[in-house]
Amino acid sequence: MLTTLNTSYIDTRAADLAWALGREPLPALATLDLELTGAKLQLRLLGASHQVLLEEERGLCSETVACIPGSSTPLPLGVAKRVGDWEYEFAARVEMLTPGSFAGRAQELLALVADHPHGLAGVFPGSPHAFTAMLAQRHDDHVHWRTWHAYPQDGQLVATRTRVGARARVPEQPGQVGEDAWAA
Repeated sequence: MLTTLNTSYIDTRAADLAWALGREPLPALATLDLELTGAKLQLRLLGASHQVLLEEERGLCSETVACIPGSSTPLPLGVAKRVGDWEYEFAARVEMLTPGSFAGRAQELLALVADHPHGLAGVFPGSPHAFTAMLAQRHDDHVHWRTWHAYPQDGQLVATRTRVGARARVPEQPGQVGEDAWAA
């Protein structure tokens, strides 16, 4: 799904993005609700990037990547955490592109996400290459999503990848009967 976001484009940079896990839902400009084999997922486009809300039988998981005033947690290159019964993995990278390369990459990503049943993209008014795009899928016991945050004024494209799934149990060995062991 492709939408034009009903907001002013704020001149932000990739360096302004912050990451947070477990935040309450923030006001969204566009949302996409998905059901992915027992997982309820809501992709949310914010005025300053994205939020994903995941609900499964194991509980809730919330990821926010946005320009959050007063946030002291910058966008990390990678995170691996245990959150309750979940394994959470996050990675981010910033691509520097020339203006011509940026326009081509923006068109490619928007076309990919706009036509995908699990995709949501929002273009900011004033620049066809200022956008946030999200794409989700389920693979085995994990839910995955990718996001792209475009900053055409600086030629920067921030790409993130997230994987959330059940913590793997270590099979019980003789002598460990009744122990609840978790894989590292």
